[in-house]
Amino acid sequence: MFSFRTTPLLEQPDLVLKDGRLAMLCNQVAWHPDKGEYHFEAIARERNLVRLFMPEHSLYGECCPGVELVEIGDSIPLEYLKDIDALIIELQDVGSRYCTATRTLLKLFYDLHHSGSDISVYVMDGINSSGRQVEGTMGVMGLPHRHGLTFGEIANFFYYELNAKFHLHIISAEAEKVNKDLMPWSIPPFSDFAGLFTSHFYSGQCLWMGTNVSYGHGTTRPFEQFGAPFMEPLYDFNRKNGFRNWNDPANPLFDDSLYVRWCRFEPAYGIWKDEVCFGFHLMFIPGHTYHALNHALRLIRFAREQFPEDFRYNGLEPFLQDNMLFSYITGEIDWELTSEHIKTEEQKWLRKVKKYLLYGDSPWRVK
Repeated sequence: MFSFRTTPLLEQPDLVLKDGRLAMLCNQVAWHPDKGEYHFEAIARERNLVRLFMPEHSLYGECCPGVELVEIGDSIPLEYLKDIDALIIELQDVGSRYCTATRTLLKLFYDLHHSGSDISVYVMDGINSSGRQVEGTMGVMGLPHRHGLTFGEIANFFYYELNAKFHLHIISAEAEKVNKDLMPWSIPPFSDFAGLFTSHFYSGQCLWMGTNVSYGHGTTRPFEQFGAPFMEPLYDFNRKNGFRNWNDPANPLFDDSLYVRWCRFEPAYGIWKDEVCFGFHLMFIPGHTYHALNHALRLIRFAREQFPEDFRYNGLEPFLQDNMLFSYITGEIDWELTSEHIKTEEQKWLRKVKKYLLYGDSPWRVK
């Protein structure tokens, strides 16, 4: 059973919400400005909330007296749901299939479906911080690198693709006042999602996590800058190769949607902790449409070509999940063929996803 609700959760007439044993999966984004408190605090006060699940990058400590707090990894162990009548989910997806919240949701739905559970699941939908733009190819979850869906629409997609039988109810993003008062990046869903500009870069710059180049982890500009100690020789790349600067249209790093700035930074934690990294700061130009994945693929191939002995990219395949994209990185195919492949996959996704949309606006791709 599936339903799409347009009124707030606590206004729903469902008996399972009024009289049942409730659990909630959420993190710090479950704060509501009109209430001045976290949503789970209101639910604990007004209903029978017995268990609170917190994923990584979340609040810690005793959140609600009398409510059991369970810290989870990639999903909720099913034994914690056997005595639960309804599970409420309030997480913020960031528009990319790499997001922990998206992986957690799929694993949970998969486990509930294959266990034969008849639990009622309520998903609190929210605005996608990365908007409706689509990028990339469809991986093992069936989602492209940047999917253009809201969290509720992802739940809808997973639910029907699995042919699941448990009860799923999605609370519209337009039902809750929080989505009118706060931008979706106001409360970072995880520590490295620093703000508005992160959403422009995440779907592409996240690929550096599969390499030995820092994506700015441990700095104030994660996903907006990247570099490594071994990249220092690039300081005179332009002089040697006859380019005016890094934003010369002929430069291999050029993209007309942003400025590329040569920089150095020192991560406080993560890869290359306390070491000086040399690399680049990407600065998005407002009003432009930037295809983060396409640019990141070209940047990574550039790093491989410039530093064949130092650059490591053996962890890229779980992020790419596409043999053609990996073949481009390794230099086996050219950009024209790769770009056409991405375009075709994006068009397939836009056709496929139409039946899972819950709102009037539709995902789109950069042409």
